[in-house]
Amino acid sequence: MKTIAVLNAKGGCGKTTLSTHLAVALSRSGVATTLADLDRQKSALRWHALRPEGAFPVKAVDWTQNIGGGLKKSARVVLDCPAALRGARLEDIVATAEAVVVPVLPSVFDEMATARFLGRLARIKSLRKGRKGLHVIANRVRAGSRAMARLTEFAENRDLIFTAILSERALYGDLATRGLTLFDLNTKAAAALIEEWMPLLTALED
Repeated sequence: MKTIAVLNAKGGCGKTTLSTHLAVALSRSGVATTLADLDRQKSALRWHALRPEGAFPVKAVDWTQNIGGGLKKSARVVLDCPAALRGARLEDIVATAEAVVVPVLPSVFDEMATARFLGRLARIKSLRKGRKGLHVIANRVRAGSRAMARLTEFAENRDLIFTAILSERALYGDLATRGLTLFDLNTKAAAALIEEWMPLLTALED
């Protein structure tokens, strides 16, 4: 079993969207996948409750109180983690995961918060020594925008390489209201956006 933790201390950076998409992408590839919601807002669980019959199967479990449980027959577990994680709680979550995914939005406030959060992660030995994969994702970006240029500079100044760059599209929000993701669709529009996810999916399976 492999566990993927989607983390950032900053709220509103797209952790749940990333988590739900990763879970469905893995299920679509034929892997038994569980989505574990650790956030008291329970956005991932609410999304799962909207999921239509016949969609790619994803099991959802409530880990808001205790980490663990409900993982029988799961080959992959995706953790949708809350904001403001620090200290022992952060270390416990990282300890359960083989890979950590950190989304960052192209905004000054998100960049500052993410820089501080990456500093916390760097103090965790398993990440510092490279024993776990760390994947930073440029999320909700517009190619050619000033915000994207600034986010690129942010990464370059910290020797970061984005594992994937995901475009801002209204389709993400529309799908969330129906318990769906891009990976549930078979359209040209979805296929073009799914291509942006492939570097992350490939990296997670390496």
